[in-house]
Amino acid sequence: MTIFYEPSNGHPFPRNPFKALVVPRPIGWISTRSAAGVNNLAPHSYFNAVSDAPPVVLFSSNGAHPHGAKDTADAAISTGSFVVNIATWDLRDAMNASSAAVEPQVDEFELAGLTPIKGRLVDAPMVAEAPVKMECKTLTHVDLPHQPGGRNVTVFGEVVGVHIDEAVLEEGFLDMAKLQPIARLGYRDYAVVREVFSMDRPLGGDKAIGS
Repeated sequence: MTIFYEPSNGHPFPRNPFKALVVPRPIGWISTRSAAGVNNLAPHSYFNAVSDAPPVVLFSSNGAHPHGAKDTADAAISTGSFVVNIATWDLRDAMNASSAAVEPQVDEFELAGLTPIKGRLVDAPMVAEAPVKMECKTLTHVDLPHQPGGRNVTVFGEVVGVHIDEAVLEEGFLDMAKLQPIARLGYRDYAVVREVFSMDRPLGGDKAIGS
């Protein structure tokens, strides 16, 4: 038997299964610096790459926050920059600590015991401990429908600088078994990438742009 429901009318499960249906979701560990000079760091599982020429990423911030609008999107929009830090298995506890709903003046780098370092091209801080970091300039943002008391905004940024630790490379390629990025599943669950398989594209597809 298949269970059907319309999200606008609620759901018949103990917890909303939507986030468990779109998985795994890469985690954009977004760092910003507010106009007031306060460092901010938060994980966003509504995150992905949407273009490679030029390289463009997006992250979405939604829902209500006990201290008002979420800081990350506001800072990325108002200052014009942000950094995507790749969350890994070794950094899972720090990533989780940085997700705390704290007041805007709280520096999540300090909260999570992480080291902020300056970007080369943008004025947002980077997580020194993260093996991969992408400096981004904000391109635009889109406000979407939202529930009362919250906000639902998607921020697009062009990747203008990339930092990759040689420790996660193997013969010039990213080695996922060394990087071990983590991803968000549904509920309170996560996944870690340790096993990879390859498949050739049919009909010469490997020669396509972006392959």
